[in-house]
Amino acid sequence: MIHNYFFPQTAYELIGFYQEKQVLFAVVKQPFIEITEPTNLPSVKEFLNQNGFELKKNNNYFNNNISIILEDLHDEYVLTNNGVLFFIDTVFYIKDSFFIEE
Repeated sequence: MIHNYFFPQTAYELIGFYQEKQVLFAVVKQPFIEITEPTNLPSVKEFLNQNGFELKKNNNYFNNNISIILEDLHDEYVLTNNGVLFFIDTVFYIKDSFFIEE
């Protein structure tokens, strides 16, 4: 859900479930993105900085305002098509401070 909120152009669609032995897997798909040029990681950093994320280390970002960690944003998971960045296979974590107690 977090990926779909931030990156609707590459939203995950749940198409079903698969069970193997005692493990249940969600089966999802994303739109296919054709790469037209190599991804420029400084452009990824600039884009994420403009959206409140700060680079921490190794292509991992943190948004202190909303307490979300976004990891593993290297050039295999951020694709570029005609100058537009597309994020696939993202890894989000939410910090305890994400939850607001009432």
